[in-house]
Amino acid sequence: MNTLPLVIILALGVAAGALAVWAMAERGRAGRAEMKAAMLESQAAAGAELLKAQAAATAGSVAEELVKRAGETFAAQDRLAQAKLEAQLKPVAVSLEKFQAQVTAAEKARAEEVGGLKSQIEQLMLASAATQDEARKLSTALRRGVGVQGRWGEEVLRNVLEMAGLKAKVDFDEQVSVDSGALRPDVTVRLPGGGVFVIDSKCSFSAFMEAQDAVDDAGREAAYLRHAQSVRTHLNSLAAKAYWDQFEVSPDFVVMFIPGDALLAAAAERIPDLFVQGMDRKVVMVTPSSLFALCKAVVYGWRVEQQALNAREIVDIGRELYKRIANLAGHAQGVGKGLEAAVRRYNEFVGSLETQVHTQARRFEDLKVDHQGKEIPELSALDVAVRPLVKLAPALTSETLDPTSAE
Repeated sequence: MNTLPLVIILALGVAAGALAVWAMAERGRAGRAEMKAAMLESQAAAGAELLKAQAAATAGSVAEELVKRAGETFAAQDRLAQAKLEAQLKPVAVSLEKFQAQVTAAEKARAEEVGGLKSQIEQLMLASAATQDEARKLSTALRRGVGVQGRWGEEVLRNVLEMAGLKAKVDFDEQVSVDSGALRPDVTVRLPGGGVFVIDSKCSFSAFMEAQDAVDDAGREAAYLRHAQSVRTHLNSLAAKAYWDQFEVSPDFVVMFIPGDALLAAAAERIPDLFVQGMDRKVVMVTPSSLFALCKAVVYGWRVEQQALNAREIVDIGRELYKRIANLAGHAQGVGKGLEAAVRRYNEFVGSLETQVHTQARRFEDLKVDHQGKEIPELSALDVAVRPLVKLAPALTSETLDPTSAE
């Protein structure tokens, strides 16, 4: 009974000692934990610093690498974009080069054309200046008097006749004296069938030129009136000559040539019945244009006349040709008859030879006479007849060959 409290006391003592030990252990453990925590905190701080340093270094290298790769990517993209742009612009560049070549060629051609045009313009200017000089000379010469104007009108008349197709001294004559030399028309034109009509050039237009130089309407109109009166005076004097009575075959009119449409128009405007007066007096007033048409009609008449002459000559040649063909056919017929007689004689000769000679000659063969391998050939009569000539048409007469007989 007395040992239990002792035990309890011992147990309590042991427990107290254990508690003390535990308390001391706990205090040591707490110190170590604090030390460890401090060490861990120091290591963490060092590790953080190290990680910061490593992160900074890694970030720098990564940034450099990223920058490097970004630069390479940008360069590659730039090259790719440049290549794409060049590929897209290449057709445009080719087209621009072609366009540039065409522009260069066009510019060269334009320069050449401009040079040629400039040269032609210079030549045209020179020709215009020369024309003006000649026109001034002509105007000055025409103002000298009626004689110069008349010679100019005759020259214009000759040019119109030649342009129409008439030939001098063949189709027309100039300055032919008629009525024993009392009359001398400017031109006489030959007509088909032996006819002749007269053309007389009237070229007094001094008043017309004065009208052109007039400074006011009144002076101009007065000059035009004088010009019209001059034309009517020439008309009356030409009608009084009655050229149509001087030739055996001639139309009953005379042609009054005025070498300018403006000259006749100005006169007809002041004297409205001027053409009627001329027709009443058997005077036909013409200008170069109307005279050209009149002479063309004459040329056509000569062409028809020549065709008629050619037709008659063709008739004569055809008649002579038919006659010669008939003679030739007669000779051919005689040759045919001779050939028929020759064939007949040949057949008679062959018959006589076969019946009279060959029969005797063949007897030598029966007697075995050496004929040296030569045999008498067989002759046959000819049975080919000579082809007769087709009978010619009836002899041609002048009525059958005349081209006008059908009319």
